[in-house]
Amino acid sequence: MTKTQPIKIAILAMGGEGGAVLADWIADLGERNGYFAQTTSVPGVAQRTGATIYYVELFPHEADESRKPILALMPLPGDVDVVLASELMEAGRAVQRGLVSADRTTLVASTHRVFSIAEKTAMGDGRVDSETLVAHAGKAAKRFVRFDMAQAAQDTGSVISAVLFGALAGTSVLPFSRQQFEETIERGRVGVKPSLRAFDLAYRHANDAGEQTSDYAAKMQPAAAPSATASATPRDPEVAKLVERMRAEVPEAAQQFALEGVRRLIDYQDPAYAAFYLDRLASLRRAIPDADDGLLRETARHLALWMSYEDVIRVADLKTRGTRFERVRDEVNANADQLLAINEFMHPRLEEICETLPAGLGRWLAQPHWVNRFVSGHTQAGRVVKTSSLHGYLMLYVIARLRGMRRRTLRYELENTRIEAWLAQIVASAKIDPALATEVAQCQCMVKGYSDTHSRGLKNYETVMAVVVKAGARLAPATLRDLRNAALADEHGHKLHAALVQHAFA
Repeated sequence: MTKTQPIKIAILAMGGEGGAVLADWIADLGERNGYFAQTTSVPGVAQRTGATIYYVELFPHEADESRKPILALMPLPGDVDVVLASELMEAGRAVQRGLVSADRTTLVASTHRVFSIAEKTAMGDGRVDSETLVAHAGKAAKRFVRFDMAQAAQDTGSVISAVLFGALAGTSVLPFSRQQFEETIERGRVGVKPSLRAFDLAYRHANDAGEQTSDYAAKMQPAAAPSATASATPRDPEVAKLVERMRAEVPEAAQQFALEGVRRLIDYQDPAYAAFYLDRLASLRRAIPDADDGLLRETARHLALWMSYEDVIRVADLKTRGTRFERVRDEVNANADQLLAINEFMHPRLEEICETLPAGLGRWLAQPHWVNRFVSGHTQAGRVVKTSSLHGYLMLYVIARLRGMRRRTLRYELENTRIEAWLAQIVASAKIDPALATEVAQCQCMVKGYSDTHSRGLKNYETVMAVVVKAGARLAPATLRDLRNAALADEHGHKLHAALVQHAFA
């Protein structure tokens, strides 16, 4: 054999993104144009939605060589010419595995994110910072071409594999012409027109992407959120009155969060509930007249989040909205003439049932008696509700309509008591140290979700707040921040307990 080396290409993609098709296209491209080709695939982990590494090696035919080359079955660190990643975290995984090297590798990646199970289930904000991923990938690669390929695929009615193929052609890193790439797609005879549209779009943007985010990616970035003062006046008189009140009462530094709080609580309950939110902010300002901007911003933000707590009524409301059915249909690319079935797995506990009832009735049902045992016996197993059917939809629709009585439910009474205690603690802490009060405000992030998730978060929150009350002026803001981060680090409270021991609060 000569010293000619194969072209080595690694493709990192998730299930349903056409990674296998992309690998086959590259192999066919090589075989039709004078190369030996070999493709293999290594299944990844379920936490990345079926992430798989596809590996392609292309070796040129040589006129004076009759033997076939022996090609590798998997990529090796530092020995890959091109890495194609269908999502930004997949690009990060390639860098972490050492498949991307600064002296050799061209990295082509989409900048959109599909969050992993670990990111979604984190008690706090478990998302990996996208800018950090981009920075590390840019340093690791010889050339880094990137833009939002998922958006490009959606705009052209195609799939991300066709966009990656076009971006690969646009880099000119392979010894094939654009025509040869396009002929490869045409030979597939499936989805040729949308694939060629996606290919063309990606080809043009990859040409000028270089080391920077392409114009297409910049165009797809969300516009900066308008300030509260620049927002258009709502058409509904009652809502407009609330917005004007917010602008008059809330300092400008906190207005953006307060405005979103008003919008969220109107959607969650009604304008009267949003007015109650502003009443609470006004009471806080009267209690802490010299409150700094950071404290007001964090309180406005977390108060809105807590007042819009997730209960059975809220879940039913979100699952029966027309926009949700449209979003699901769009995500699965269902045609207008296709039937769409949506099955929801639900497991309401006895506690959720009690908390959805009027406060007195809910407390009665929670007591140990035969009705309690009867209802509890029917909530041991989860059930599947088909919201795309009339029966399933109407069942959740009726529950969602209970929103009118939410402020009389046991859950509202419990949450309202907790919120008032939290606000009182913010005021008390502000008299000691404004920075400590801000940390207390941020402790609300531990209380989220519903069912078991809410119970675990609430337990951790109550543990931390007990330390705040007991320690008083001895508690440093940094210490409270450490305790909060530890509480968010694991759902079982082990790291929180270790932090309490470390700071001598256990």
